Amino acid sequence: MSSKKYWLWLTGRKGLAGTHLCRVLDHFGSAERAYFADPEEYRLVDGLPAQALASLEDKQLDGAERILEQCDRLYLHVLTRQDADYPERLRQLPDGPAVLYYKGKLPAFDDEMAVAVVGSREATEYGRSVAARFGLELTRAGALVVSGIAQGVDTAAVKGALQAGGPVVSVLGGGIDVPYPRENRFLYQDVAAAGALISEYPPGTEPRSGHFPIRNRIISGLSLGVLVVEAAERSGALITARLAADQGRDVFAIPGGIDAPLSRGTNLLIQEGAMLARRPSDILRCYEMRWPGRLRSGPPLDGEESRARVEQAVQDLPAPPPSGEEKIDTGENRAYISLREQPELFTDDELAILSAAAETALTADELIDRTQIPARRVLSALTMLQVNGHVEELNGRRFRALVLLKD
Repeated sequence: MSSKKYWLWLTGRKGLAGTHLCRVLDHFGSAERAYFADPEEYRLVDGLPAQALASLEDKQLDGAERILEQCDRLYLHVLTRQDADYPERLRQLPDGPAVLYYKGKLPAFDDEMAVAVVGSREATEYGRSVAARFGLELTRAGALVVSGIAQGVDTAAVKGALQAGGPVVSVLGGGIDVPYPRENRFLYQDVAAAGALISEYPPGTEPRSGHFPIRNRIISGLSLGVLVVEAAERSGALITARLAADQGRDVFAIPGGIDAPLSRGTNLLIQEGAMLARRPSDILRCYEMRWPGRLRSGPPLDGEESRARVEQAVQDLPAPPPSGEEKIDTGENRAYISLREQPELFTDDELAILSAAAETALTADELIDRTQIPARRVLSALTMLQVNGHVEELNGRRFRALVLLKD
């Protein structure tokens, strides 16, 4: 446990997150070596902002030790990228989390046929029933369901998996000890008992709107494929689907009526090449050959029992609040941001992308061509710009800057 404090110290540095954090780890090899490095060594890491450099020189470990004490008190486990049971699926990501906190029993994700089920918080009755059914039947067949634990689709999918008696994993946008929504606090307990609650945020962290899109890369990263049940055209679920595609994961979508607002996103995904899923077997068939022997062939539920379990899963779901956790408010008008007043707000890659996409919407390939930045870095920067509401995605996977830069 002693070495973990250095990882918590590193992840607590201001101005050091995402690709910047990964660059530090790539350079030094471990958090402990980064901690004991001399200040001049930090300046050898490419592209670190001034705030991160100053924060790295602060060697106080009080905060890290306090977090470890909280984890002991709350029975939370700390998993770092140097640990043997850290999922290789996340280790391969360019922006994989350096630290994960979890409660419950962590599955061996690299050996699991994990399928993420995501969608709108404001799901319709149709969406909730579909999510519960897929959660139920995927779990019964031997898949591991991964989701969030927000209202709507997430909660329905998780409850469906629990109805099947199998493990389920929920990835959170805040500390594990801060249930959100509050109505799901008992569901938190059920998930921890049957599977695991996972977060990259330390205990006591309040959920914030910006945390959820960032969290979504973990949901997709842990999974072989992502199923989007219902989603508006601009939603956190679609960000998860885009991340899944960029990570090389399969993307599935539930079709819906052409005039249904929460089916516009899923229908768009299908139009762009996502696999249409009408029933759980459409997903399971994709993995039968890749994961021989993993699927269970137990007696099927008859129609009445299946309906009863789905109804049990979706009953008493909490109503969505007036404003949502996963909505990204980008606004109608573009704002000006002064680089003189906020010099550390954007990375160099983000600045180049914002400049290129200021006048016209561009595809990722066009941005790569115009900025001459490697594809992996462009995709990573685009994700963070979307998360923070500085870029919007239009039809045809074109991106447009929502802010204008001034000196």
